[in-house]
Amino acid sequence: MTSILDTIDSPEQLRALTVPQMEQLAGEIRKEIIEKVSVRGGHIAPNLGVVELTMALHRVFNTPNDLLVWDIGHQAYVHKLLTGRRERFHTIRQFGGLSGYLRRDESPYDTFGASHASTSISAALGMAAARDLKGEDTKVVAIIGDGALTGGMALEAINNAGSMKKNLIIVLNDNDKSISDNVGALHQYLSQVRKVQTTPSYQRLRDMAKGSIERFPVLGDKAREAAGRAETSFKQFVMHSKSGAIFEELGIKFFGPFDGHDIPSMLDVFENVKHIEGPVMVQVVTKKGKGWEVAESDSTKWHGPGAYDYKTGIIKKNAGDPPTYTEVFANTLVEIAEKDPSVVGITAAMAEGTGLKKMHQRFPERYFDVGIAEQHAVTFAAGMATLGIKPVIAIYSTFMQRAFDQVMHDVCVQDLHVVFAMDRAGIVGEDGQTQHGVFDTAFMRILPHMKVMAPKDEEELRHMLYTAVYLDGPVALRYPRGKALGIEMSDELHMLEVGKAELLSPATLEEAERTDCAILAYGSTVAQAEIAAKELAQEGIKATIVNARWAKPLDEELFLHLAKTTRRIVTIEDHVLAGGFGSAVLELFEQHGLLRDIETRLIALPDKYVEHGAPTILKELYGLSSAHLKEVVREMLGTQQHTLA
Repeated sequence: MTSILDTIDSPEQLRALTVPQMEQLAGEIRKEIIEKVSVRGGHIAPNLGVVELTMALHRVFNTPNDLLVWDIGHQAYVHKLLTGRRERFHTIRQFGGLSGYLRRDESPYDTFGASHASTSISAALGMAAARDLKGEDTKVVAIIGDGALTGGMALEAINNAGSMKKNLIIVLNDNDKSISDNVGALHQYLSQVRKVQTTPSYQRLRDMAKGSIERFPVLGDKAREAAGRAETSFKQFVMHSKSGAIFEELGIKFFGPFDGHDIPSMLDVFENVKHIEGPVMVQVVTKKGKGWEVAESDSTKWHGPGAYDYKTGIIKKNAGDPPTYTEVFANTLVEIAEKDPSVVGITAAMAEGTGLKKMHQRFPERYFDVGIAEQHAVTFAAGMATLGIKPVIAIYSTFMQRAFDQVMHDVCVQDLHVVFAMDRAGIVGEDGQTQHGVFDTAFMRILPHMKVMAPKDEEELRHMLYTAVYLDGPVALRYPRGKALGIEMSDELHMLEVGKAELLSPATLEEAERTDCAILAYGSTVAQAEIAAKELAQEGIKATIVNARWAKPLDEELFLHLAKTTRRIVTIEDHVLAGGFGSAVLELFEQHGLLRDIETRLIALPDKYVEHGAPTILKELYGLSSAHLKEVVREMLGTQQHTLA
């Protein structure tokens, strides 16, 4: 059978297909995604769930002149395959290849960059307002999942859209999931809508309305509006004025649910709603993982897996691999909670990703998933802290940015004891620009009362979490994505001294005073610093290695002593240069009038957004490696690398 996908270079070819051909194309797209993504992993279940929906949108709307605004971008692979990027699709999420998300600089079809949830309606409404100011008639469509709809920003945008009355179509992709299971009253409400509107009584009433409208000689704009009003009336009758009422009371016409995998239905729905005046919401029911049994059966596991065997559906993982930092964090939190009933875990729709699913399984009454609502999560935790509870909020570093105001005003101003466990800190790899957690040290350490730390390995992570739980005031703990180092972990947890770094080598401070330089490493970069020191020693260069542990407060006594004795200081961190650990060290030296008397070098990420790619490639590219660290030390000392005999 000839591949239809091989003939699709833009939506123009899609618009020429028959419905049976589109159904064949849907199968080909699923096969392409499953096979190509298996090499390095990626977002599988979300994309398999929106194949027919994406095809229908590009078929009905005149893209890229009509604007499709996707939320998050987890479901953008189908969109990329249909918009001229099919031949490069095998490069997705690879260094130099296609982004796994939406990027305006990648294609004119990517109308708005997306990777954090709940932004699409705001962006689309802004586009609709700009369109009207320019006197144009472009259609604007926001596609948002039911999980992202729980985000406060989405609800703010809906409130605004209802009052502005702009022509805007909101497609609610209702798959009953975000990454974890959806939670909250809005999720329950949509489930009720979905359940009642699929009953035989509702279907009979809707068919009656549709049949009467179809008997009109011409299906014009007024007839379409009449059909919409009729359907709304029937929905309200069946559900006692509840179906869609939330949105319609806010000024948004509500239609659905419709089967998001039924191509003729999707084409018919979008052809009709694109002519309706004012804001419209269309509820489309889809299934994450659709068309591949392994992904359908566990869409959470297959939301964004690593590399896998597409023939067997087995995710590739070596049996002897060490645990991930996330697993170590999760196990340690449960261990602490076993002995302390005041400890609770809070997540923003990331139970599996943060490891808090283990807390949920062991202590369901002390586990809180607040949905995609990081701002609410922080202030919710602050409220708990006022009554003596010890809340641990596990949120990815990149998502913690969304709650900065709440961290500042609701936690730090009041000096409340809230623990911020920031997973995925530093370079995280293939997800790219918006997912790297490389700004957290900077925005956390500027806040009064905040304490900021990062572990060198999984053993230290355990003790840092224990320390964070039993300190006073706000504490931020950052740790990286992926596998830990595989070192042996102790059974007992203990407190670390606040603001005290660890001298790793040489063994004593007296010996450190006689070294050529001091390398102050923060967090995950400690391992690279130790490798560099061992190799430099073979060249006759002696370097002191310090595990900084704390970015705030700093170990002022140790750092000042090393600066005065070695007179050469290098800092290294998996974070941007501006405002990071190295900047904190420079501030310390400046306060004590040392900068004129010592040499300093800061190794950190530059003032740019880091692209997507394997972490090993990115760290080498930006100098977060032992090789680059050795070059910096040699340059400071004015020496050249020489070959050992």
